[in-house]
Amino acid sequence: MKIVPRSELLVTQPQVSDHPERRETVLNIIAEVRRDGDAALKRMTEAFDKVALAHIAVQEEEIEEAYRIIDPEVLDALRGAIHNIRDYHQRQVNQSWMTTQSSGTILGQLVLPLERVGLYVPGGTAAYPSSVLMNAIPALVAGVQEIAITTPPGKDGKLNPAVLVAAAELGIREIYKVGGAQAIAALAYGTETIRKVDKITGPGNAFVAVAKREVFGQVAIDMIAGPSEVVILADESANAAYIAADLLAQAEHDPLASTTLVTTSAALAKEVQTEVELQLKQLERRDIAGKAIENYGAICLADHLEEAIDIVNEMATEHLEIHFEDPFAHLGKIKHAGAIFIGDNSPVPIGDYFVGTNHVLPTGRTARFSSGLSVDDFVKKTSVACYSRQDMLDNGRKIAALARYEGLQAHARAVELRLEK
Repeated sequence: MKIVPRSELLVTQPQVSDHPERRETVLNIIAEVRRDGDAALKRMTEAFDKVALAHIAVQEEEIEEAYRIIDPEVLDALRGAIHNIRDYHQRQVNQSWMTTQSSGTILGQLVLPLERVGLYVPGGTAAYPSSVLMNAIPALVAGVQEIAITTPPGKDGKLNPAVLVAAAELGIREIYKVGGAQAIAALAYGTETIRKVDKITGPGNAFVAVAKREVFGQVAIDMIAGPSEVVILADESANAAYIAADLLAQAEHDPLASTTLVTTSAALAKEVQTEVELQLKQLERRDIAGKAIENYGAICLADHLEEAIDIVNEMATEHLEIHFEDPFAHLGKIKHAGAIFIGDNSPVPIGDYFVGTNHVLPTGRTARFSSGLSVDDFVKKTSVACYSRQDMLDNGRKIAALARYEGLQAHARAVELRLEK
């Protein structure tokens, strides 16, 4: 990992730009799915995934088979994770409310779940049951009644057993063997088999990201996910081996993954450089991790803790780890981060899989203005007003005056009529 000055730190991050050819491809896929429905999904699955689908929807016997072959240890871990993730997200629930003023006016807000959502789970050559849990559990806690999952099949035409079991453990049986931009199009517009949804959540490849952007407005989306990121904030008390391991844990995601150490200790920086080189050689995914570290790995030396915190806030990272003495004394100074992990026993993977916090997080410095996936993403809020006669008499002319100032005579008249009677 290279040491870079603060002025160059953001320049070292991956710059993900739109490709006109990719957008054109996605627009063609969306148009084809809208035109041909299921037939288009089957054609594209055969072309892109090399699988001829007999059924787009997962059959019950496939779920039963998944339970027979899943590793018991994995099943136990999934159930533990479900408990923790549900417990955490239940604390996010907001209730509807009403208040009555002394004048008799009633004001309130209804918090209502979305009716139907679609969850995209990456698949094909890899399996991400954790994505099922992180997207589905907040929706279930919010009260969403209908959840559809789309995920690309493997070369054998099957889905990973852990993905199927994760969905089944949550009571979700509507699962489709469709991936890529075509899955997003199907969820947004519907086909003969897949009914359209109100919102799509979940990460995917670059084509999925472009497709989500293109269907936004027809449906809601959670966010446009970019490459994974971690920033580690550390002082001389930190464990260099732990930090190197945590940097590599993000680097193995993707050659575009961004890994950064911000530290006040030159000695720690040197130790981490050495540890990264040693540990990298032991990884199965060292080719991927190595490219990420080489291209987007950086160490920044700060003169003091306050400068280090300023750098972290400027980066507004997806994952932030804090490794220094008395971290809670400084936690309130952190303004921008998707998720924060504090202390030696809190590497990012605890949040990726088990502790209960959500791992669908803002990337590309969007933590400056957005949040990780939560129960709030699966509800809508409707305001309620019942104005009293007394408040209308007291305030009607003020309302009409504002309406007339904006040139909206009918607005004003709708109020003034009530003052005349």
